[in-house]
Amino acid sequence: MDDSTILSRITELVDEERRLRGSAQSAQGSTDEDRDRLRELEQSLDQCWDLLRRRRAARQAGADPETAHTPSKTEVERYLQ
Repeated sequence: MDDSTILSRITELVDEERRLRGSAQSAQGSTDEDRDRLRELEQSLDQCWDLLRRRRAARQAGADPETAHTPSKTEVERYLQ
């Protein structure tokens, strides 16, 4: 996966996140399903951003960015904020 593909995926995820958050703030409120999906989106976004950072760091260090791996959802959940 190249950087532009990762950035496109981030854009898709952010658009969906905004739509769900907008629904939650409207008169409709949010459902348990919406809250679960938001959690999944947040985790997926964390994974994408982390992968992008790893690829950029590898490139900057003169390494092949293709060697960067996508962190697991468990791994990104443990990051300090």
